Amino acid sequence: MQYLALESTILLYPFLHPQQIEAGCDEAGRGCIAGPVCAAAVILPKDFYHPLLNDSKKMTEATRELLRPMIEKEALAFGVAFVDHEEIDTINILQASFKAMHIAIEKLSILPESLLIDGNRFKPYFDIPHHCIIKGDGKFASIAAASVLAKTYRDDFMHALHQEFPAYGWQKNKGYPTLQHRNAIREFGLSKYHRKSFACLPKQIVIEF
Repeated sequence: MQYLALESTILLYPFLHPQQIEAGCDEAGRGCIAGPVCAAAVILPKDFYHPLLNDSKKMTEATRELLRPMIEKEALAFGVAFVDHEEIDTINILQASFKAMHIAIEKLSILPESLLIDGNRFKPYFDIPHHCIIKGDGKFASIAAASVLAKTYRDDFMHALHQEFPAYGWQKNKGYPTLQHRNAIREFGLSKYHRKSFACLPKQIVIEF
């Protein structure tokens, strides 16, 4: 596979606490202006290793698609959850991200003893200790694995929405505010999947003479 040669070997920490069952958690879609936010929680074996596993944003789409079934097969447990655009507008994107992570954790078939969270904030999940790790998806294997699942599941979801609303280019931009996406909003208006609480278009600057 040619694309394998394009990405170097990444060394991630296999765990934070060797004696605990750790679940890595991450989300995808916080910065989008359309579609849901998606979160994943993954418990990996302590000896899990793949040379291409990394922060999903630093991987090619082909590599993410290669790793997803491997992660799902090798993980001791994993969960994936969505919170839709309407709830994002109701409770805000930060709380929606926390909720999606909580639902993903709830779906784990094994109860984790510790949670490794990508980022600097998290809403506690019952009494399970958690550790917020800035750029954790590039440091710990379980968070990186969660980032791959969250990203690929959400991308699949946006591909499906693209079939219903092809004008916005969601098969490419996945709901992020690219120039093409915003130009389509100017031409066609907002769809039912856009986040109405977000600034989907930048405010016009009015110059008075």
